[in-house]
Amino acid sequence: MLGMSTLPELYIATDVEADGPIPGPYSMLSLGMAVVGRPDLEFYTELKPICEDYVPQALAVSGLDRDRLMREAPPAEEAMAAAAAWINGLRTIGRPVFLAGPAVFDGMFVHWYFMRFLGKSPFSASGAGIDLRSYWMGLTGSEWRDTRKSSIKRQLEITGVPHTHHALQDAHELAQVFEAVLKAGERMRAPDPSRTDAPSR
Repeated sequence: MLGMSTLPELYIATDVEADGPIPGPYSMLSLGMAVVGRPDLEFYTELKPICEDYVPQALAVSGLDRDRLMREAPPAEEAMAAAAAWINGLRTIGRPVFLAGPAVFDGMFVHWYFMRFLGKSPFSASGAGIDLRSYWMGLTGSEWRDTRKSSIKRQLEITGVPHTHHALQDAHELAQVFEAVLKAGERMRAPDPSRTDAPSR
């Protein structure tokens, strides 16, 4: 078996649906993850809300029923343990790296929930990971306003990949977008065979 350091990085596209802007006072309601380039590797769970407060507009965006989640969804500790087990199970084929777009919102919920209910994160102690918008900005030199996922999809001519506000579907959307971004980066770095510049002297 290959050593851990020689295994490839696995970018774990992650999406969260929540009923408010921050974890703690509000709840993560669902969590979806998908491995970039491996659509067969996916994870999804819903979660029992951890508090009574919620923002009605945020709940409406999620499309989830809090009352049903209170009755049927696994407790946060159980859901996060299952998520961590899935992530750690990938270590036989690669090195999991957190990916979100934006990483601030989704990463905030994911890292807080892992630390609060498991005491550690399977990604990293700091919660660090890849932010789609920052990656695209660095790759292309775009202004921040041109780094929205919808803008990236237009620039790369990605169609038929909707944003649905279902955590697993949106994780797959992000995985497909980031895979296209990686391929765009490869094209940018590839030597141009049409160039005939003489070497500088």
